[in-house]
Amino acid sequence: MASNYSADQIQVLEGLEPVRKRPGMYIGTTGPRGLHHLVYEVVDNSIDEALAGYCTHIEVELNADGSVSVADDGRGIPTGIHPTTGKSALETVMTVLHAGGKFGGGGYKVSGGLHGVGVSVVNALSTWVEVTVRRDQYIYIQRYEQGDPVSELESIPDPQQEFTGTSLTFLPDNTIFTETVEFEYNTLSGRLRELGYLNAGVKITFSDLRLDPPRVETYCYEGGIKEYVSYMTRDKEPLHADIIYVEGERDGVTVEVALQWCIDSYSDNILGFANNIRTIDGGTHLEGLKAVLTRTMNNVARKRNKIKDNEANLGGENVREGLTAVISVKVPDPEFEGQTKTKLGNSEVRGIVDSLVGEVLNEYLEFNPAVADTIIEKAVQSFKAAEAARRARELVRRKSVLESSPLPGKLADCSSRDPKESEIFIVEGDSAGGSAKQGRDRRIQAILPLRGKILNIEKTDDAKIYKNNEIQALITALGLGIRGEDFNPAQLRYHNIIIMTDADVDGAHIRTLLLTFFFRYQRDLIDQGYVYIACPPLYKLERGRNHQYLYSDRELAQAIREFPDNANYTIQRFKGLGEMMPQQLWDTTMNPESRMLKKVEIEDAAEADRIFTVLMGDKVAPRREFIETEGPKLNLDQLDI
Repeated sequence: MASNYSADQIQVLEGLEPVRKRPGMYIGTTGPRGLHHLVYEVVDNSIDEALAGYCTHIEVELNADGSVSVADDGRGIPTGIHPTTGKSALETVMTVLHAGGKFGGGGYKVSGGLHGVGVSVVNALSTWVEVTVRRDQYIYIQRYEQGDPVSELESIPDPQQEFTGTSLTFLPDNTIFTETVEFEYNTLSGRLRELGYLNAGVKITFSDLRLDPPRVETYCYEGGIKEYVSYMTRDKEPLHADIIYVEGERDGVTVEVALQWCIDSYSDNILGFANNIRTIDGGTHLEGLKAVLTRTMNNVARKRNKIKDNEANLGGENVREGLTAVISVKVPDPEFEGQTKTKLGNSEVRGIVDSLVGEVLNEYLEFNPAVADTIIEKAVQSFKAAEAARRARELVRRKSVLESSPLPGKLADCSSRDPKESEIFIVEGDSAGGSAKQGRDRRIQAILPLRGKILNIEKTDDAKIYKNNEIQALITALGLGIRGEDFNPAQLRYHNIIIMTDADVDGAHIRTLLLTFFFRYQRDLIDQGYVYIACPPLYKLERGRNHQYLYSDRELAQAIREFPDNANYTIQRFKGLGEMMPQQLWDTTMNPESRMLKKVEIEDAAEADRIFTVLMGDKVAPRREFIETEGPKLNLDQLDI
């Protein structure tokens, strides 16, 4: 019998109920990323005060009880009675979704918090929140629990009458953030440092009071994004001494760009920000920047006779080779795509960036012809290398007997042609490849065995990259275009790219080389969440007819402790994936129902770029310094030698 579906089954979620019911809609996830997003939401409000010109110092503290405090010296959240809600403006901001000072244009000219859900979402997802506001010569205090006020708004005269600002302390709700409620210092410091660079002159103090003595860092950069670019290129060899800097405003849109080309870098690293929000998926500001760079460099190259009349223009990827850049735009009415705001949609920004950058760049290159020549020569070399590589690739394809199928011969493809459900395992060596091919689900799982260690593309130019067989196999199997071209997800043949290497030192090295390839060749693969690392077990523990697979020494010790003292058991240590039977490999590492995968994500883009440069670049001194600094922190017993 069909169940009745009547009016009383229609649910209306009121107040902050929808946030607690579906937190993922508001913060993306209830995992570690969503947890840290709460801090960003509160800090962004303080940054908006700084953008409006009212705040110079922001303090962020990780408290010993697991809570976080964010304080600023801005104007303080208004506390008067709100005409619509009949409650104080503070309580309205804390308990009503889409309530804030960023819609009418009076309170803030520019802000990152567009949807007005920021601080109310933090309130909804916290066990408790305490807010202290200093304004109008009074101190106002109110406490909330799980989104609801549990005290009236108290006010006491402020003994230090000249100060204003807002202080908010919250404890994340562990019934919502079930995975973890512990904040990662490095994750937060990366974002706070980023905000320090993007807002020149604003001082951000970050303290971890969970440690004894507390760890305190201060981020204050008078040079703004120029200092950000020099921070990112400090382990590289710059092609020109001065960082090219553009700053301007047009139609209310403020544009800041800092550019530096480096000799020893073969890929570009461009970070885009709109209203302090990192636009991972790009947008009109990045499109404008890429277009003006390509056009300006081609014009200058022709003017200086570096490209002959009968020769083709340099491509965008050639001009950007070796470039590190930061573009930060402040837009009064930003159009972001989705609440996570990772793509800017305002079409007018493209033209504004284009014209402002074009004027300054043309002038700079005119007054610095030597710099113009070296940048253009690097771009021409890149163009020639790409052309040589393209010809080499076409030659390989023409030689192929199966001209209709230029896929690498050793790829065991899956039968599905839908990239969304298809996945490819990149495995180390033919023996592991054999087991994986036998154990896989042939409908949706493809296997690509790689021979030996692939080329380290951090210190290799394009011509060598495209001549390398293993790299060629990777590029064609995945459906990637030429390095530096804009990423086109429609051409990607698999939406799950899984690195599956042995659990030993060589396996870790191959994994690092592959991650370097993805990061430098096509970083959008990582940014958009297509790259994963498989987690094969280290041990098989058998006792009688029962067995279990264990993924670390700690798990093994724990399992053995649970056995009686006189128990007989055998331990099998898997040194390589080739030692595993196909069925074992399927059960433990490849079966979507039972396997464990690590998703490769970039929390701090600048730090990720620096680490790849230090560890994989061709300069020995920074790598040695890194080893000397980090080496003493290792537990030598855990090294697999």
